[in-house]
Amino acid sequence: MRPRLPFGDQLRATLGSPARPRRLGSSPRSRVWRIDLAGAAAVVKQIAEGPAAAEQYAREVAALRLASRADPPVVPALLGTDPSQLVLVLEHLEHRRPPSDWIVGYAAALARLHAVTGPADTGPADTGPADTGPADTGPADTGPVPAWSGPTTDDIGSFLRLAHVLEVPVPPGVPGELEDLVRRLGQAPGHSLLHGDPCPGNDLHTASGVRFIDLEQAALGNGLTELAYLRIGFPTCWCATAAAPPLLDRAESAYRAAWRTATGTEPSGDLADCCAGWLLRGDALVERAHRGTTDHLARLPDRDWKWGTATARQRLAHRLGVVGQMTAGRPDLSELSRLSVDMRDRMLARWPTLLPLPAQRPAWS
Repeated sequence: MRPRLPFGDQLRATLGSPARPRRLGSSPRSRVWRIDLAGAAAVVKQIAEGPAAAEQYAREVAALRLASRADPPVVPALLGTDPSQLVLVLEHLEHRRPPSDWIVGYAAALARLHAVTGPADTGPADTGPADTGPADTGPADTGPVPAWSGPTTDDIGSFLRLAHVLEVPVPPGVPGELEDLVRRLGQAPGHSLLHGDPCPGNDLHTASGVRFIDLEQAALGNGLTELAYLRIGFPTCWCATAAAPPLLDRAESAYRAAWRTATGTEPSGDLADCCAGWLLRGDALVERAHRGTTDHLARLPDRDWKWGTATARQRLAHRLGVVGQMTAGRPDLSELSRLSVDMRDRMLARWPTLLPLPAQRPAWS
């Protein structure tokens, strides 16, 4: 049975009666409809039931309210909510086919999203405009938008075991370099509003600029963690791409310029560190439903698997190449650089048919 449109009495009293509901495609984590409200299009999103549904709902509502500070907007307007049914009602935006250099506008919009928060937002979430239900709550220590979590010592162990299985010698200084890296990432300065999953498909390219949707994984942390997506190949995303270096340089320059305009400061953090952090995370080789279930790096020598536009081995080979290049000449990561290059060379020798990541996102996304 198709689920009914979850538009209860509170929403009707505030927003009016919806007309012409039409179910839209979405991830398994949500149900989405397009509706008409007083002649204007709107979107109804309901977070699917599950053990984390209430937390994801609270995160998304809080993140949308925080992001509404941006001018011009970087997210759809939040028109109403119904916490009892985990429902959000959002402005409808028409998505246009992204241009070939889409990552430039994407990066500038991402910087403006990151810049809406600061140190004062590490406490209770911004309540924002009036709601159609009771205030949402989240984790007591940080509010509905928690602090970002980086790679761990378990990730280091998995990565080094993979090198051993691939029969690549690990330089003696690598374990210490990686422990210091994990420590630096955990202590990196920043209170940016991170999207949590800033993937192709979660960005709408509209007539008035890029807007981001699906912020149920939002967190507060260092913005370069997500700027790194452009170089490392969109690690949490079905659509992994690898743009040409000149385009990457343009996009990163656009991010930094937009951040300076919004904040009057330079972005803090280290982009190479952030890319190396994504390299360690085996969970960034699988879609969200399979994360936290097993050691995915341990599976990779015996089996490759396709996720979206690329396979796990394609993704890892790309990340190794990026980190090997970005950390070359860095005294604190020089041995990781050598190990990354050697692991990538071994992968290409062992699986010579591995292709590079696609240079562009699919035309329909």
